Amino acid sequence: MAVRKNNTSSKAIDKDINYYKKKFWKIYFYGLGILALFFLFASWGLFGSMPSFEDLENPDSNLATEIISSDGVVLGKYFQKNRSQLKYSDLPKNFVDALVATEDTRFYEHSGIDGRGTMRAIVSLGTSGGASTLTQQLAKQLFHGEGSKFLPFRIVQKIKEWIIAIRLERQYTKNEIIAMYCNVYDFGNNSVGVSSAAKTYFSKAPKDLTIDESAVLVGMFNNSSKFNPVKHPVASKKRRDVVLLQMEKADIISTSEKERLQKLPIKLNFKLETHKDGIATYFREYLRDYMKKWVEENKKPDGTDYDIYKDGLKIYTTIDSRMQTYAEEAVAAHMANMQEEFFLQQKDNKNAPFVNITEAETQRIMNQAMKSSNRWNVMKAMEKNEDEIIASFKQKTKMKIFSWKGEIDTVMTPMDSIRYYKHFLQSGLMAMEPQTGSIKAWVGGINYKYFQYDHVGQGARQVGSTFKPFVYATAIEQLNMSPCDSIIDSPFMIHKGRHHVTEDWEPRNSDNRYRGMVTLKQALAHSINTISAKLIDKVGPEAVIELTHKLGVKSEIITQPSIALGAVEITVEDMVAAYSTFANQGVYVKPQFLTKIEDKSGVVIYEPIPESHDVLNKDIAFAVIKLLEGVTESGSGARLRTEGGGAGDNRWTGYPYMFRNPIAGKTGTSQNQSDGWFMGMVPNLVTGVWVGCEDRSARFKSLTYGQGAASALPVWGYFMKKCYEDPSLQVSKEPFERPANLSIKVDCYTPRRAVAVDTTATEQTTEEFEL
Repeated sequence: MAVRKNNTSSKAIDKDINYYKKKFWKIYFYGLGILALFFLFASWGLFGSMPSFEDLENPDSNLATEIISSDGVVLGKYFQKNRSQLKYSDLPKNFVDALVATEDTRFYEHSGIDGRGTMRAIVSLGTSGGASTLTQQLAKQLFHGEGSKFLPFRIVQKIKEWIIAIRLERQYTKNEIIAMYCNVYDFGNNSVGVSSAAKTYFSKAPKDLTIDESAVLVGMFNNSSKFNPVKHPVASKKRRDVVLLQMEKADIISTSEKERLQKLPIKLNFKLETHKDGIATYFREYLRDYMKKWVEENKKPDGTDYDIYKDGLKIYTTIDSRMQTYAEEAVAAHMANMQEEFFLQQKDNKNAPFVNITEAETQRIMNQAMKSSNRWNVMKAMEKNEDEIIASFKQKTKMKIFSWKGEIDTVMTPMDSIRYYKHFLQSGLMAMEPQTGSIKAWVGGINYKYFQYDHVGQGARQVGSTFKPFVYATAIEQLNMSPCDSIIDSPFMIHKGRHHVTEDWEPRNSDNRYRGMVTLKQALAHSINTISAKLIDKVGPEAVIELTHKLGVKSEIITQPSIALGAVEITVEDMVAAYSTFANQGVYVKPQFLTKIEDKSGVVIYEPIPESHDVLNKDIAFAVIKLLEGVTESGSGARLRTEGGGAGDNRWTGYPYMFRNPIAGKTGTSQNQSDGWFMGMVPNLVTGVWVGCEDRSARFKSLTYGQGAASALPVWGYFMKKCYEDPSLQVSKEPFERPANLSIKVDCYTPRRAVAVDTTATEQTTEEFEL
C-alpha cells in the first residue's frame, strides 16, 4: 500500500512540475510577446512620438552661434542656452577615459543597451545603480529630458530610450556618440556642453583640460547642480575623487597618480559668459543688429528663418583677436589716465561736467538722459505716472557704478548717477586693412556694460581738421596742385553770397598767427585754417562734398565753405574707410567685417562680395599720403617721434612713442575741444580714434588736453606700439608704395611755384607765378 501511495505521490509531483513548467513557458512567451509588441508599438509611436531618421541625423541641439576672429579665436556667442559644438578630436583622451570609466565601463562592448547592467538593476530593484548606458543617456537628453516620475510613464519612456539608443548606435560611431553626449549636457551656469563648461569653469578649451579638471566635469554628469564646483566645492571635490578612483580601477591612472591628484584642490578660473563680457563687445552687438537683417534676406533651404540663438551658425569675421585686445588695452589705458585729469579739472566746476552752458540747457540735457534711461522705461512699463517716476530719480538708492578702478558699491540718487556718468570720456577706435577693407579692431566705447552707445558705427561726431585732407585732395585733383606748391597764410574772408554764405565768413587760425608763404605740406602739417578756406574757395564746397562721398562718407554735408575746417559730423567707420582710400592708391574698398557664415554642419551659407570703386588716381592719392606724412614729421602729430618734454606729457599714455617708420596721419579738434581725433596710417593698417564726452558741453577747458593730439593720438600710439611688439601681426614699417613715373612733385626741397591769393577782392582771384 505504501509503495502505491508513493507512486501516486510521485505522479502527482511530476504532474505539478509539468503544469508549472507549461505555466512558466506560457507566461515567458506571452511576456516576450507582450514585450515585443510593447517595443513594436513604442517604435511605431503609439505611446508618443519617436524621433524620425531625419531627427536622428540632425537632432535639435539648440546650439549657440559662434563669432570667430580671423585668427581662429571665439570672440563671443549668441545663445539662449550657451551650447557649443565640438568634435571627438577636440576632447582630450583623459576626459574620454574618465567619462567611460565612470559612466559606462562597457560602452565599447554593447550596442546601446548594457544587458548585464540592466539585469543587475532589475534584480536589485535599482539599489545597485542605474542601468543607463551613455547612449541611453544621450537619447534621454536629446529627445525627452529627465522624464516622468510616474512609474508606468517612466517604464514607457525607458523602453523608448532603449529603442532610440539602439537606433543611435546604428546611426553613429562610438566616438560620435561620445561627442554628441558631451555637446548636449547642461553643466549649469549657462554652460551647455563640455566646450562651454571648460571655458566657463576653467577658461580653457576642452583639449587643454588636465586630468583632475576633466574629472571635475565628468563628475558633474551625475548631477550638475549637486556637484557644481562653484556652489558646492566640497561635494564637487568628493565626486571628482570618485571619478579618479574609477580611472584607477580601469587602469587608466596608477594608484600613486590617483592619490596625488586627489590631494589637489579644485582650482577654478570661473568666468560666466554673457553678451556684455569678453572682447569686441561693441562689435558683437553691431554684428547682432546686422544678423537680424541678414536672416530676413537669407533663408534656410526649406524656406524657414535662421535663428542665430539656436542654429549653431559659425560667423567668421575679419576681426583679429590680438589687435582687438591691443586696441581695447590702448583705449582703457589712456582713457583711465585722461579721466583722472578730467575729474581734477572739474573739481571746482559747480555745474560739472558741463562748461559754459545755462541752467536751462543743463536741465534739458539731464531730463533727456533721465527719459532715455532704463529705469524710466521699466517704471513706465509698470504704469507709473510721470510725477512718480521723476520723484524716484531723486531718492537715494543702493547701486553699483562704473569706475576705472573697478565697480563701486554706493548709495546715490539716480539723477546724481546720470550726472556722474556724464563726466566720463568716451572713445571710438577702428583699424582696417586698406587693401582688403577687412576691419581688424573695433572698440565702440570704454565699457559695454555701462555705456552701450557705439562710437564707431553709431556715433557721428564733428571731425575738425581731419576733414582737411579731403579739401586738399580736391585741390590737387582739380587745380593740379602739389604738396610743394606754396600759398600765403594771411587773413581771408569769403563774403556774403559767395558759396551760399549768408554772412561774411572770416576763419582764423587756432593760434591767431599768420605764417606768410607756406607749402601745402606745411599748411596741413600745422593745420592752418586760412589755407583750407582758400582752397575750398577755389574749388567750391560742392566739389569737396562730391569727393568726400566718393570716399565712402555717408553723412549729409551742408554746402558751406565752413566744412573746410571740419564742421561736419562723420562716424569713425566712415573716416577710416575714407583715409584708407589714400593708402590704397586711390581705390575705395568698403569696410568688411565678415569673411563667411557656416551652418552647424560646416556648410558655407554666405560669403560677402567685396565692394570697391576708383576715386583718385595713384599719383593724387600718393600726394595726399605725402601731405599727411608731414603731419607726423613736423606738425601736430610730431609727438609720435619725439623723446620727451611738453606740457602735460605725463598724461600722454605710452609716451614717448619714438616711432621711426613712415606714418601718415592727421589730428583733429572740434570747436571748444568737444571732439578729439587722430587718423593714423601705415601701408597695411589705417586706424581712426575719436575721444570726447557723451555731451559736447562736457569737455576740457583748454587745448592742452582737449586737442586731438592729446586726447586721441596717444591711443593710436599705444595701440601701434603693441602691434609692432607682436611680429605675428606683420604690421608694416615700410614706406608707402610710390607710383611709377609719379607726375606730382612730393619731395619739397625747393617749392616749384607759389600761389598768391588776392584777399581784398569781392570775387576771389588767384595769380600763379614761378619762384
